[in-house]
Amino acid sequence: MATRVDERDAVEVADLLHAAADAMLRAPGRRGCVASIAGSGRLLATGDLHDNPVHFEKVVSYSGIRSDPEAHLVLHELIHGERLMNGVDLSYRMLVKVAGLLVDHPGRVHAILANHELAQMAGHSVSKGGGCMTARFDEGLDWAFGDEAPSVAEAVADFVRAMPLAARTDHGVFCAHSLPGPAMMDRFDLGIVDRDLEPADYEPLYGSGWMMVWGRGQTAAQMELIAERWNVSMFCLGHAFVENGIAIGGPRTILLNSDHERGAVLPIDLADDAPTIESAMFSAVPLAAVEATA
Repeated sequence: MATRVDERDAVEVADLLHAAADAMLRAPGRRGCVASIAGSGRLLATGDLHDNPVHFEKVVSYSGIRSDPEAHLVLHELIHGERLMNGVDLSYRMLVKVAGLLVDHPGRVHAILANHELAQMAGHSVSKGGGCMTARFDEGLDWAFGDEAPSVAEAVADFVRAMPLAARTDHGVFCAHSLPGPAMMDRFDLGIVDRDLEPADYEPLYGSGWMMVWGRGQTAAQMELIAERWNVSMFCLGHAFVENGIAIGGPRTILLNSDHERGAVLPIDLADDAPTIESAMFSAVPLAAVEATA
């Protein structure tokens, strides 16, 4: 039976977030800060979700994660959507939904670190369309939990710190929120994928984890350097507005966006050869064509 909690009960919510953090850290295939994805099933890669509950349910349904024991699902950029209630952000509820999946399907659901989750965990200001989204999230916790909000905020931070920085398939598909920008490479630790994340990795501007989730404008030469060092056949990234849901972001790079009306997802066969960017473009599925089922 699927894990469910009362989303207005601070104790239940905090306990589930802590349990999901533990599930991520102990997941089969966790290697340092990377989730290794093996098997002969199918991986569903997504782009930014930004608290779109309809698309979340479509993604979960289409992934087959609830019924197929060989299915895998990568999720990221879960919080800070445009749907406010009384002016506050209640996207902690998306974290609760994802936490339930992580507990129910350890090692097959991969919630990877993104810049909005890092900002929320570390208390950094981040805005999208005006206003501080981390402050609105905190106000949402206060509205929902009152005096118990700090315990939920602590559980959210524990949940985010447990997130892998990336997920990698055996055939070399590397799913991450983003990669460092070109000007960051001289201070970026390319060995980060071979170790656990440390507090310094989350530091703004100089932390390698921070650079991974905030970087933009990668060059083809830079991507080739990273791909060679990390043995990557194709990068699957988010952190960009992609009008048609999927786009080519470079010689080895697919960009996905899953939160808007033209959002898309990318199914990847784990038993077949690694997809090329051309085959990935043809394989993408628009979420408008997917039905959500309970």
